[in-house]
Amino acid sequence: MVPEICRLSAVELARRLHAKELSAREVLAAHLDQIERVNPAVNAIVTLVAEQAAARARVADEEAAHGRFGGPLHGLPIAHKDLQPTRGIRTTFGSPVFKDLVPARDSLLVERIQAAGGITVGKTNTPEFGAGAQTFNPVFGTTLNPWDLTKTCGGSSGGAAVSLACGMLPLADGSDMGGSLRVPASFCGVVGLRTSPGRVPIWPARLAWATLSVDGPMARSVADVAFFLSALAGPDDRSPIALQEDGRRFAEPLERDLTGVRIAWWKDLGGVLVDSRIRQAVDRQRRLFEDLGCIVEAAEPDFRGADEVFRVVRAFAFSAGLGDTVRPNRHLVKETVVAEVERGDRLTVAEIGRAEVERTGLYHRMQRFMERYDAFVLPVTQALPFDATQPYVTDIEGTPLRDYIDWLRSCYYISILGNPAIAVPCGFTPEGLPVGLQIVGRHRGEWSLLQIAHAFEQAAAVAPKWPGGVQE
Repeated sequence: MVPEICRLSAVELARRLHAKELSAREVLAAHLDQIERVNPAVNAIVTLVAEQAAARARVADEEAAHGRFGGPLHGLPIAHKDLQPTRGIRTTFGSPVFKDLVPARDSLLVERIQAAGGITVGKTNTPEFGAGAQTFNPVFGTTLNPWDLTKTCGGSSGGAAVSLACGMLPLADGSDMGGSLRVPASFCGVVGLRTSPGRVPIWPARLAWATLSVDGPMARSVADVAFFLSALAGPDDRSPIALQEDGRRFAEPLERDLTGVRIAWWKDLGGVLVDSRIRQAVDRQRRLFEDLGCIVEAAEPDFRGADEVFRVVRAFAFSAGLGDTVRPNRHLVKETVVAEVERGDRLTVAEIGRAEVERTGLYHRMQRFMERYDAFVLPVTQALPFDATQPYVTDIEGTPLRDYIDWLRSCYYISILGNPAIAVPCGFTPEGLPVGLQIVGRHRGEWSLLQIAHAFEQAAAVAPKWPGGVQE
């Protein structure tokens, strides 16, 4: 069975650690035991630094004995996505190019987690350079879905989502360009928040002004995600787009009366293909929002142009951000990453300019739409977890897709707009696979979004909480 300590929420663990009802060493030992027992079956945590973590836990307990606590995350074990540089800890980006890299410095996100008292236990698996929503790479192999070990866990924060679902971690960080926080959360039955650009500042970054890719929190509940965000968010001069709002607000209670809250309910996203089982699972939740007092209307933003804009901006990001690494190492990098860099290299100034102009129009259409609604609800993904040996989805219920990201439009339409969005479990398919519901908030509206998501989560009470294989 999952150890009792590993079943506790991050918020409750933090409370007990600060009350000295649990020690950091006890919490770490329970999670390391769970990692030892479960991780070989799922391959989610790919680099483990147990001795280093144990040393930090001892220091945390010594400090606590004198009434000193490092911060809100004091004593909580956390693993970082293998795209985050970690000082003295192997960081591969899932690529043979960096298979032996040991950075000399931490990323800003890792700095913040450790400054808040979090204890780094290792790194979680990701696809090569975080590209694609299927977590496999030639360095560490494939991460499997704990609900069905023949299926993918999604990506690119796949190792993070699986670690949470299996009770190996109470919190995990991730990142999201086209759905990389939301897709694995949906596939694994946990919660992932795509934050507003600048809410969690990114450093180091080759494209410091870019807004398509964001860092953010993952956990097993909305309250834990909000708690984690309180430690991650806040200004930093190393990021020119960092939002100036202090993150501590996100640790406040999320309870809110949703009476009169206006919810826009998705229709067809402009003709996007969605698996019928996902549609049914999501649409069943409409009544629940109504029961909470929400005013729910069938309505959705005008997404015209979103697909091409995302593809242009993404290709530009690959070319500018990864091109210098990929071009001289083509033989070591997977084909889809090489193709994205090459597409970015072929872009003209006119094409990039048109995409940015169209993106501006999309942004303003979305803001006008959200003046009427507090939130927009739609599926997280268009497809269910698929065979783990399959690189990506090729069709939805028999209708072929264009390429390896075409099944992610329900996520990347939101990414290109910049609005915060959260994936929350909403049920299971008849086959027992998790399904996530996506809630999109207003521009920079994480606080209201988290309140709405928390109310939904409490009312939905999705069960079972643990994958069956984890309890054996």
